[in-house]
Amino acid sequence: MSLGSSGVTGSVLRIEKTSIHDGEGLRTVVFLKGCPLRCLWCSTPESQNPSPERGYIREKCTLCGLCVDVCPEGALSIDISKKAVVTDKSRCNGCLLCVSKCPSYAIKGYGSIMTTADVIKEIAKDEVFYFHSGGGVTISGGEPLDQAEFVRGILEWCRDMGIHRALETSFFSSWDKIEALLPLTNLMHIDLKHPDPVEHRRLVGVDNAVIMDNIVRADRSAYDFDMVIRTPIVPGVNDSNEAIELAANFVKGLRKLKFMEFLAYHRMGTETYRCLGLEYPLKDIETPSYEYMLAKAKTFAKTARVPVRINGIPAA
Repeated sequence: MSLGSSGVTGSVLRIEKTSIHDGEGLRTVVFLKGCPLRCLWCSTPESQNPSPERGYIREKCTLCGLCVDVCPEGALSIDISKKAVVTDKSRCNGCLLCVSKCPSYAIKGYGSIMTTADVIKEIAKDEVFYFHSGGGVTISGGEPLDQAEFVRGILEWCRDMGIHRALETSFFSSWDKIEALLPLTNLMHIDLKHPDPVEHRRLVGVDNAVIMDNIVRADRSAYDFDMVIRTPIVPGVNDSNEAIELAANFVKGLRKLKFMEFLAYHRMGTETYRCLGLEYPLKDIETPSYEYMLAKAKTFAKTARVPVRINGIPAA
């Protein structure tokens, strides 16, 4: 088999096998590192930094000092007053040697540098499952468009092998990067965090103008692919009736839209925030019930006659 641009490297967070949540059928999901957005509700903070990084679980650490000894850059040291290993981030090169040497598993590694050939070899192991289940490969993030050349090499190989290809993206990128991938993609999952530009910047850190413009341009393009717009429902944060109706008015005219998907807010990433030494900003918000999500779906449906799914399941 040809591996295409096999020498191109990318920053990969992890590769998950036999997923059923990121497209139809059984899928291999390639999660990449690096994201230009900073959503307050982000459940994968380890995907934001484009470089491999380390997490630290203080409760497991025995202060044995092995990680300090093996660090080639001298980025680690033991702080006796804090009873913890501390990192000089300006010196850490992301080699993650400390992860493999920690006997108490107090250090976690997030991400690795891989070539397109490395990723393709992992995908190829599950080819039989894609065809029997109607599944395929999904490239997710972080933000895949930040590594467009790397992603293109993977998608080209999948296309040549007849494997279904999906991309999960914020669409916060230049149009030329998006357009280069559209002919290689069967399905686009695109996030619409908030339809109002001011609120979007407050909640996510960037304006949504380029995102919404890219959605319209992709929808009007001649490329043949399906589109799914996804919105996280974060109670009291981005789910006012006004916001839902504004989103409905925006998407109702999209020709390639297969369905709208509402994703219930959750706090699954809070432990990772702690490992990375980060403060989780929405710790007081609870996961919404199905009834709550259904009410939001009905509000949406009043304006847009578009099928709605809640966490992957068609709204009743």
